[in-house]
Amino acid sequence: RHGRANVAYRHSPSFKSDRFALAAWLRIAELDAEGQSCAEFHKSKFSKALSQIRGVTRRPILEAIKESRRLCNDVGVALVVVKPFSKTRLSGAAWWTSSRRPVIALSLRHKSDDHVWFSLFHEAAHILLHDKKEVFVDGPKGGDSDLEEQANEWAADFLIPGGDWRRFVDIGAFDQESIREFADEQGIASSIVVGRLQRDQILPWHSQNDQKVRLKWTDT
Repeated sequence: RHGRANVAYRHSPSFKSDRFALAAWLRIAELDAEGQSCAEFHKSKFSKALSQIRGVTRRPILEAIKESRRLCNDVGVALVVVKPFSKTRLSGAAWWTSSRRPVIALSLRHKSDDHVWFSLFHEAAHILLHDKKEVFVDGPKGGDSDLEEQANEWAADFLIPGGDWRRFVDIGAFDQESIREFADEQGIASSIVVGRLQRDQILPWHSQNDQKVRLKWTDT
């Protein structure tokens, strides 16, 4: 069964994963989602849950992911984490298994907490903003379509409101203490601030990475 992979390729022509590996990854994620006990989906409640998850980002990462899954399940969203295959170059995916059951799947491919959180909120944007008939599979840069750019912008602004971000950038202090103070004011993990500075090309990719939590897959 490769239907979701076919749709994903049709809507993301620049995506570089192997078709069969991608289909297998999506199927594993789908099976996990089917096994989760979720409430009925409610859009406004999901938005409120995302606000709670924003604060959860400050907790230890494994605890935070577990709590995020609980919060999503409580408002009707299945949240899945599936180890990426060697030929799947994706960060996450979002789709609806039915008109009432959205799924967010994360790969943790980049193995740092800032990527985990941005991917989760990016996929959440697809659930909240875009067509239920679409399947969104997002690569390292989140894709290149207008819908992907919209999801990127929504995730960035939800994690750090635009006005607050511009004021922080205008001050121009990006040392460790300043980043942590701003993150504390926002109630989010400092790694999210570092990741945003890097994506906006304000900091180089190698700068302040000690504020990120590195993740490692195990066989247990």
